[in-house]
Amino acid sequence: MIITDNETAVDYLYYEAVAKTVVRLIREKSGEPLTLGLHGDWGAGKSSTLLMIEQAFESDDRTLCVRFNGWLFEGYEDAKAVLIESIVAALVEKRSTVTKVKDKAAEVLKSVNWFKVARSVGGAALTFATGLPNSDIIQGISSIAQKAIANPKDLISGEVLSTILDGAAAHFKNTPEETAPQRMHAFRQDFTDLLAAADIDRLVVLIDDLDRCLPPTAIATLEAVRLFLFVPRAAFVVAADEGMIEYSVRNHFPDLPASSVTGSYARNYLEKLIQVPFRMPNLGEVETRIYVALLFFLNAGHDPADESFQKLVAVARKALQRPWLNEGFDREAIAKALGEIPTELEESLQLASQITPMLTEGARGNPRQIKRFVNTLTLRIAIADARGFSQDLNQSFLAKLMLAERFAPEIFDAIAAQLKADGTSQIVAELEASNGADKKASGKDNDESVIKDWPNIEWARRWANIRVPLTGVDLRPYLFVSRDRRATFSVASTAGPIETLIEKLSSSKLSVATVSAAELTALSNVDAERVFAGLTAKLETTDNLGIRPVAAEGLSTLCETRAELRAPLLAFLGRLPTAKIGGWVTTGWGASVQGAQAKDFEALLKGWSEQTTNKPLASVAKVTLGTPKTGKKK
Repeated sequence: MIITDNETAVDYLYYEAVAKTVVRLIREKSGEPLTLGLHGDWGAGKSSTLLMIEQAFESDDRTLCVRFNGWLFEGYEDAKAVLIESIVAALVEKRSTVTKVKDKAAEVLKSVNWFKVARSVGGAALTFATGLPNSDIIQGISSIAQKAIANPKDLISGEVLSTILDGAAAHFKNTPEETAPQRMHAFRQDFTDLLAAADIDRLVVLIDDLDRCLPPTAIATLEAVRLFLFVPRAAFVVAADEGMIEYSVRNHFPDLPASSVTGSYARNYLEKLIQVPFRMPNLGEVETRIYVALLFFLNAGHDPADESFQKLVAVARKALQRPWLNEGFDREAIAKALGEIPTELEESLQLASQITPMLTEGARGNPRQIKRFVNTLTLRIAIADARGFSQDLNQSFLAKLMLAERFAPEIFDAIAAQLKADGTSQIVAELEASNGADKKASGKDNDESVIKDWPNIEWARRWANIRVPLTGVDLRPYLFVSRDRRATFSVASTAGPIETLIEKLSSSKLSVATVSAAELTALSNVDAERVFAGLTAKLETTDNLGIRPVAAEGLSTLCETRAELRAPLLAFLGRLPTAKIGGWVTTGWGASVQGAQAKDFEALLKGWSEQTTNKPLASVAKVTLGTPKTGKKK
């Protein structure tokens, strides 16, 4: 079973502590205006915490809790108006039998409608920050206002609001000119009166998914919240990533000095709006291990409502109270709570223990990223089962490979590209044999090591140290089920040696590095030309020639070794479409463009520097022409 990526009130991570703290603070400050922020990265658990807060107020008749998802109203012209209308609609619905509530609601919606009407007039795109239009604009929109009164559904959505507006027409007739401060004060007073008429102790508005909104919608929603900063009994809980807010502020105020926008201004904007910030914590290694074990157990086919799973969650929550102790979620405690440990849970505990250290590091403790990893693993096993080869897969082996695929794709690509005919990997063997120690531990000479120049060799060795040995394992079924990302393994395992070599030289920089000069020198002239043709074909079909394709690295490596291919290389470079290629084409060719080919390459550079269809290329070519030549790649 795949766990949906939605908010949940089932607390796997003990975020209930955050929710309870927010609820307690709202109740303690029930008579005061209050804004609280739930900050955290995308997928940190903000939505689930909001759901727990909402459920805490469900049985409280004296509190009205309104959930507002800004992302759902992304396409609306005025997010501020939509938020206020949603709040008013919820108040009227909860107190639908109180006539006075409808009357006061009409007073509040008066401000909303003025701005909606004003937006219908050219040049009158007003905001709540600027106040009402002046008398000249008022005269110009009188006819539009009458239409708005006659057809409120054209301006305000929802049957409840349409009935409210029946009594709002009078407020559009003979309305005197008002200044922005007057209108702001009137709005807040009207809303205060509406809360009093509704006879509630607290209005709690939960604002979610601002992370997903475009900057105009995010800022408009926050500007609406700002209107309520001095309204008693109104509390707002805003779930937002601070980075998203800073990005929105930079877009909303593009003319501010860069230092102000990137520094204090964006932070001050949020700090003035949010009185009490809560930061959603990233998961540590212990919390990740518990979370992963729970997810694997659920994905094995267990229902969250099952009594056994509820008992397991209770054990987890107790352990999560003091995660730094790393106690309480062990086989002894689980067996005591469940009576016995099911086979699926035993496997889940073992796998979680194996992959947690590197998964915690790679996902940076983000619950959503961790959940997606587990779901992808489960989905791939399900696909293998549907195709009839699940018996060829070991879940632990697949999980280890997926860690490399997700967090070090160049290592995964190199393993896939270099796979032997029997499906085993020399790269994996060397990494696991080294065990994080001397490079010669695998029995290979240092100069022959396929991993010696890897930039992230330390990560690769720590990955190899995961207690799931893959040396000698046929990896073909694991790479096959991962083909949604790369298909290079299929060529390496089924095609001939030339096709395999072409894939190595065009898959990734890491796989190019695994090809030795001796291997290229040993090619016959015919085979070398086949490899050249294959690489140039990949370059010609590349969608984006503005950045250096991997095949260019392979082509350079090939031509440095095979001198007879250097002239064809320069001819090929000269055929590339000048308007589409990036500056990369002027450098990085090493010995292939030195010596006998130097003058021809200089002529190419001169031509690129003088052409006018691609000015960035011309600039780079001029710089390269003035750079001293060396025998090394530039």
